Amino acid sequence: MRCPRCNHNNSRVIDSRSTDEGRAIRRRRECENCQFRFTTFERIEVTPMLVVKKNGEREEFKREKILSGIVRSAEKRPVSMEQMESLVERVEAKVRKSSENEVSTNQIGEYVMEELANLDEIAYIRFASVYRQFKDMSVFLKELQEIMEKAKNGE
Repeated sequence: MRCPRCNHNNSRVIDSRSTDEGRAIRRRRECENCQFRFTTFERIEVTPMLVVKKNGEREEFKREKILSGIVRSAEKRPVSMEQMESLVERVEAKVRKSSENEVSTNQIGEYVMEELANLDEIAYIRFASVYRQFKDMSVFLKELQEIMEKAKNGE
């Protein structure tokens, strides 16, 4: 495995763990050249899942895009990278459980918001504000009230 820091070709595995309910292996590696430690994932290759965008275009499902959006919404929040990776794994599992080979960006966004609401309310609001494209303060306040009501009811 190529080191992301120095591009050296040899690394050694320090630790391996099953993840994603046994569908992937997480490996901690150390570069033999610069001793930089990094994580790799080994997954089963599955049939490509297509994402149908709002404008009707289709593109291949990329978990990195979901992670990127979550990282931005959880910036400066007490959410670890491990928690974000786990959230992405759960969303991807939901997407792949559908019997279709296509999923809409709307459905992916709903899955992400469902998971973020349980993880961090501020990250949820940040993600929702971009995903739902709040047009004015009243829509934003309505979303906040729904979160507060769920919290009050212990959901």
